[in-house]
Amino acid sequence: MELRRTRSFLVFGIGMLAFGVFVPLYSRADDAFPSIAALITGALFLSIGGVLSFYGLRPFRLHIGPEGLTVRQPGLNRLVPWAEIDAIILDQPLPVLAGRKAPSPLLLLVPSSASTLDRPLTHRSPVDDRPCLVLLDLDFIRQPASKVAAALARFGGSRFTDFRHLTRQRFDSPGFTLVPYGYDPARVDRLIKRGQAALTSDVVMARYGAKADIERAPKALPVVAHGYDREQVDAFLEELSAALARWDEDKREAG
Repeated sequence: MELRRTRSFLVFGIGMLAFGVFVPLYSRADDAFPSIAALITGALFLSIGGVLSFYGLRPFRLHIGPEGLTVRQPGLNRLVPWAEIDAIILDQPLPVLAGRKAPSPLLLLVPSSASTLDRPLTHRSPVDDRPCLVLLDLDFIRQPASKVAAALARFGGSRFTDFRHLTRQRFDSPGFTLVPYGYDPARVDRLIKRGQAALTSDVVMARYGAKADIERAPKALPVVAHGYDREQVDAFLEELSAALARWDEDKREAG
């Protein structure tokens, strides 16, 4: 599968360059020379347009195939065989600012012990915290993430992990045991549904609220004659709370 880069950087860059030329030409203070403000504005747009165009024109290739990943990008231009890849992970970072949408998915590569990659491993695997390389930001790729994931699963086999769904799947079906004097099932189900919704929400305050209620649950949930096993529920809610807190850990590391 050959991944294609979007043209958004190049299109926006050319637009900015054109606008940067247009502003001084058509904004003249005395019909002869552009105003200082027009010159500054034009220079700003030319600078931004130049940077965007540069990024849009950078060499790029990423082919997913039976032999491995053929990569062409700054600092890496070769076939990376599957033998040099211990893990390839499709991750969906959580938002770190209130009200912001979730960042675009990232393709992460954990090199094997036999790897000769000399790129700096600046990221951490969300699966096992091993150092890894950020290979690609899928926001700049034309193909949807689902098709990229399908190709990686086909050719990468057990090396590939789609971490976008791994956390969500862990919290879909708890399957608690019904026991005498357990937590009220209806209250537990409502709380878990709220936590599941917050887990996939882009609204950080929804995560905060759900996490706070989940942490209060052991003292707040009513006990009924025939309900959910309290130890099972407490352990499950502890994991769910930790998952909701992951975005905050990412923010502290970034800071």
